[in-house]
Amino acid sequence: MRIAQIAPLHESVPPQLYGGTERVVSYLTEELVRQGHDVTLFASADSHTSARLRPICPKALRLEPKELPYPLAWHMLQAELVAQECGKFDIVHSHADIVLFPYIRWCGMPAISTMHGRLDIPDQFALFKEFDDVPLVSISNTQRTPMPWANWVATVYHGLPQELYTPQERKGDYLAFLGRVSPEKGLARAIRIAKSAKMPLRIGAKVDPVDQKYFDRTILPLLQDPQIEFLGEIGESSKGEFLGNAAAVLFPIDWPEPFGLVMIEALACGTPVIAFSHGSVPEILEHGTTGFVVSNVKAAAEAVARIPTISRSQCREVFEARFSAERMCRDYLRAYELVAGQSRPRAA
Repeated sequence: MRIAQIAPLHESVPPQLYGGTERVVSYLTEELVRQGHDVTLFASADSHTSARLRPICPKALRLEPKELPYPLAWHMLQAELVAQECGKFDIVHSHADIVLFPYIRWCGMPAISTMHGRLDIPDQFALFKEFDDVPLVSISNTQRTPMPWANWVATVYHGLPQELYTPQERKGDYLAFLGRVSPEKGLARAIRIAKSAKMPLRIGAKVDPVDQKYFDRTILPLLQDPQIEFLGEIGESSKGEFLGNAAAVLFPIDWPEPFGLVMIEALACGTPVIAFSHGSVPEILEHGTTGFVVSNVKAAAEAVARIPTISRSQCREVFEARFSAERMCRDYLRAYELVAGQSRPRAA
């Protein structure tokens, strides 16, 4: 198939450091190329891909040091360029949230839009009801809950290349937290869990400007404990060692997480996950097999003592069966064929 992949522009593809959506776009794009498809990636110019790169902005917008940033201009330019070239493709696959919706309708392009973010924000409802003809893909079934009436054509779980991480059979001696420092991601709860379980906690996390005050006021005082180690933002080159050498990964979220890429990254390393039961967590983790799904800090701390009952090799087996990039690619190809095969008359 001739496929256009439309990436967000805030990070490169793949991202240099943090960036779950852009990482998934990269894994999918590379797997599609590997399987022989003709793929064009619309992304920032500092992206790296074996597909044909259609550069939009000079570099990832998050890395551009500008006093007066105006990212909307770049996203609108990207949408216009996709619309101009859409006739070249059998399917256009947007990962850029809602930006392409009007173009999908008025250009009559065969397209799907994967929703990577949360959908429980009321201000979105009117827009999605207006564009109820735009084919959407969810990244978990739970993600759809606020908008069951939207035009969902598939749920496709994220996937990783099987060779990306090497599973570690030996259980590590520390707990790990990987992600972003924000109230909903639960770093403060992770610290409480580790202290209650009397285990060291290593933290690989980025701090966005919007969360700086929260970090300074809430997290920074907790880092004085010698068993808590804050490593900052972790890149792909060190992520496998960080996750693979951990006894377990803590994922004590407090929001409707649409997927949670770190959970399958941990499983790929053979590392079990202890997570709070919000959002997609019960869909991704198999309680008692790949980790523990709990409801509070006390239960999470108790679960730490049960980590030895989890088979690290089975964590890896579940990853290979359910969360490989090859499986993700297969699922998306089925969605592409479904949408591309439907008659979508060009609007007048």
